[in-house]
Amino acid sequence: MERKETKWKILETEYIIKRPWLTARRDKVQLPDGRIMDEYYVLEYPDWVNVIAITADGKFVMERQYRHGLGVSGTELPCGVMEKGEDPLEAAQRELLEETGFGGGQWSKLMTISPNPGSMTNMVHCFLAIGVEKIAEPSLDENEELTVHLMNEEEVKTLLDNGDIYQALMIAPLYKYFGNRK
Repeated sequence: MERKETKWKILETEYIIKRPWLTARRDKVQLPDGRIMDEYYVLEYPDWVNVIAITADGKFVMERQYRHGLGVSGTELPCGVMEKGEDPLEAAQRELLEETGFGGGQWSKLMTISPNPGSMTNMVHCFLAIGVEKIAEPSLDENEELTVHLMNEEEVKTLLDNGDIYQALMIAPLYKYFGNRK
């Protein structure tokens, strides 16, 4: 398959909102064939990280928390927003420790994915941490409310199979992890 890279030319940009958790802009763009699109909306977010963390005895470190956008509580991987200038691995290790109290282990990059390349600017860096252990108590941000759960592989697979993990950015690395182990 031939990959012809084409980019749109940004003619104008107007920021609609700039807040800590939401930055949206409206671009006026010119397409490669010369057509002008007056309104194309882009959401600017910092990069995110998530971690498949597995203890020495094979338990997955999972979290359960409420997500207001859907109005549901769900099971998730430890995850979070990268700080400006932060290395992805350091961010993933920080988030795992802050949210769960787990750390250490052998770390490797699993994949980097885009939440939505059509309208979002960020990437999600997914890591695998094998042999983690509890080394501290969680240190949650003031707006975080979550519980930590240690689950065996079959429990995690059942959550995936039943659609009980809602976040696509966590489903993708879990399926990659399980798929690579066959």
